[in-house]
Amino acid sequence: MLFRQLYENVSSTFTYLLADGPGGEALIIDPVFERVERYLTLFEELDVRLVMALDTHVHADHITGLAALRDRTKCITAMGKMAKVDVVSFRFDEGDTVEIEGVRLDVMYTPGHTDDSYCFRMPDRVFTGDTLLIRGTGRTDFQNGDPRAAYHSLVDKLLKLPDETLVYPGHDYKGDSVSTIAEERAFNPRLKVASADEYAALMQTVNMPNPKMMDVAVPANLKIGARQRAEGGETWSIEAATAISGVAKPDVVLIDLRDDNERRRAGAIPNAVQVPYRDLVHALHPGGLVHHEAIKGRKRIMFYCAFGERSALAVKSAHESGLFNVCHIVGGIEGWRKAGGAIEAIG
Repeated sequence: MLFRQLYENVSSTFTYLLADGPGGEALIIDPVFERVERYLTLFEELDVRLVMALDTHVHADHITGLAALRDRTKCITAMGKMAKVDVVSFRFDEGDTVEIEGVRLDVMYTPGHTDDSYCFRMPDRVFTGDTLLIRGTGRTDFQNGDPRAAYHSLVDKLLKLPDETLVYPGHDYKGDSVSTIAEERAFNPRLKVASADEYAALMQTVNMPNPKMMDVAVPANLKIGARQRAEGGETWSIEAATAISGVAKPDVVLIDLRDDNERRRAGAIPNAVQVPYRDLVHALHPGGLVHHEAIKGRKRIMFYCAFGERSALAVKSAHESGLFNVCHIVGGIEGWRKAGGAIEAIG
């Protein structure tokens, strides 16, 4: 596995790049907007293709790089189910897995620092965001933070991982870069408490100013979704209520861009053809399914996904491939569901 720990010194943020190896897919955790150009250069240098960008929570001290990376690379964006962002490609929750080629992360819901904080675990390491820091823990006094919830996330989840598990935090302010669960259990002063009430009392003594970027970063990080609706004379989007009658037409091919796990969890629109977003590039090439249906079948392609972001990106990719008889369903299957569209269970 290819692994890089990257650092942004203004907000003291760690960003993590993981990939199967040169020539493979890559994902990035907690990217910072100001470092996007550096990330793009690094992807090229390491010969990896970014396919996913995810955040551990809505950040208050820096603007996320998710939207910029999505716009530059057409990667999938992902955040937790509890994050109050407008639109991401998909949402994960406790017990889910996030996977790319050669890399698998197990999702842990760890509220406390904020109510939308998540950690990502691999067999030998855990990416803890702001939940667990090296010899410290995340503050709990804003963004619906809760010290008692934090205590249970720390003690009942993270500290129950194997002692040798490497701890990679979202920030460090003292020059450290990695720890272990055993070290933090033994030496972290904020973990020397016997109960949630004791931890809450301890956190009440933490008196820190709000992050300097908070008033700018939080609103910006809540509005990161890609534009989904066509404007002016454009025709590349369709509202879910209109799509319900449109998909029955013989000259329309409905393409589901979600993966198998998403389809099993949320169901699918009947008669849709599955082309997972990660396979879309090949499907758009001459000989690929989408290209064949659009050119030789003379069909109109209608993309959909979970919330509308991947399908909007798919339209852009289709246009770049010379296919213009394409559109997408605004709001994805969630918009379809709210409009009363039929959904079938996937076994």
